[in-house]
Amino acid sequence: MRTLAWAGRRAVGLRGEAADLLRQAQTERRWSNVTLGVGIAIVGALAVAGFFASVIAPADPNAVDLTQRLLSPSGKHWMGTDPFGRDIFTRTLYAIRLDLIVVLIITYVPMVFGMIVGALAGYFRGWVDAVTIRVIDAFIAFPFIVLVIAVVAILGPGLQGVYIGVLAVGWTLYARLTRGDMLVLREQQFILAARTLGYSPRRVILRHAIPNLIRSNLVFSMADIVLNLLLLAGLSYLGLGVQAPTAELGAMVADGQSFLLQAWWVTTLPGVVIVVLGAGFSMIGDSLADRLGQKFGVVG
Repeated sequence: MRTLAWAGRRAVGLRGEAADLLRQAQTERRWSNVTLGVGIAIVGALAVAGFFASVIAPADPNAVDLTQRLLSPSGKHWMGTDPFGRDIFTRTLYAIRLDLIVVLIITYVPMVFGMIVGALAGYFRGWVDAVTIRVIDAFIAFPFIVLVIAVVAILGPGLQGVYIGVLAVGWTLYARLTRGDMLVLREQQFILAARTLGYSPRRVILRHAIPNLIRSNLVFSMADIVLNLLLLAGLSYLGLGVQAPTAELGAMVADGQSFLLQAWWVTTLPGVVIVVLGAGFSMIGDSLADRLGQKFGVVG
């Protein structure tokens, strides 16, 4: 009887623990949904404002009016004016559009290339893997920002140097991540079955492996977007990225550094936009890490 009573109490305790774990999982799921919604709303709102900048703020973002310089935020100039009398709100909208286009290109072009290289290295192994991993290690051994600045210094300031510098280096982390996943994935039953059936390596990699490899890369790309956003802003702040008079968030922050105490809005407000945009992408990345980890499994 004592044994039965103990077993009954144990079963009740296990059911209670299971219920607690279920409630915790449901709470985390709801929080993940809220975070994803907030992140999408932030990025979506800024993206829409940027891509419809010419409709929202039809004024010329580069129009100089020295009679209106360093005006504080008001109903006429929502974010004030800069040292050249240019409307900061208008320039911020155009800067958001430029930054988003550049950041998406320098994030997802290297991702696609890196996934292909990493998948080939992990699938074929042998000398292909050995050569690929040595090249990747050589790039990763040097600080990323130093390599990009070196390329920009050779090609000259501007977006061309930024594109080439980041595209030449940014694929390595995706390739390394994909290679590691591919080494595990190639031993899965559905991959072995596809190879046994005589499917070509191209079909096995593109049709069966890549859909499973894209999960981790997609999650990592959200963090990479934030880093690339800060990289672009930093290069423009240093005068190596987007050149004047083109509106770019980092360059706008640099424009007001000499007037920080006199006109705080020139530097602060574009900087806040960078932070908000980065926070939006981070929220999306955190939510995708939870949702993709729960929803996607290995499929053939």
